[in-house]
Amino acid sequence: MTGTVSAASSNGVYSFTKPNRDSITLLAGLGVEGDVHAGVTVKHRSRVAQDPTQPNLRQVHLIHEELFAEVGADGFTVTPGDLGENITTRGIDLLGLPVGTLLRIGEDALLEVTGLRNPCQQIDDFQDGLLKRVVGRDENGNIVRKAGIMSIVREGGTVRPGDMIEAELPSGPHRPLERV
Repeated sequence: MTGTVSAASSNGVYSFTKPNRDSITLLAGLGVEGDVHAGVTVKHRSRVAQDPTQPNLRQVHLIHEELFAEVGADGFTVTPGDLGENITTRGIDLLGLPVGTLLRIGEDALLEVTGLRNPCQQIDDFQDGLLKRVVGRDENGNIVRKAGIMSIVREGGTVRPGDMIEAELPSGPHRPLERV
């Protein structure tokens, strides 16, 4: 399974959106260099409030560009970095990956998928009504989260728009993604 990076984004201050960059540097065990969410322990404010000593399983946020077209059909305008992601992808089914999938990006970077992003009220603060488009329920009543996936950095490297992404599924029974 392969795809490409369509945008790379980071922000050194707490802000819902992240500006696009020519490149971002991933640091093993930490996340995106200079990004407010980088670190060994949790940095997302809601997680810090619960327990600041938790391991940071949300070092790098990836979101599929295809979501932007989907919500665009409903009248929303969303572009790379708008939903706070670090890496915007194209052509890879991020939401269908199991926990533990390895994502090789560019020449050196290696991410391990940890789970789903849990969409929050900030999405509606960004554009009213958008939250209902990125989280909902399937025909069986199960919650469906579409706002991307979270990962940790196994091997550092530079990520640029246009870089290839190769997914390596874990061996053994696959565990579906849950919110982290």
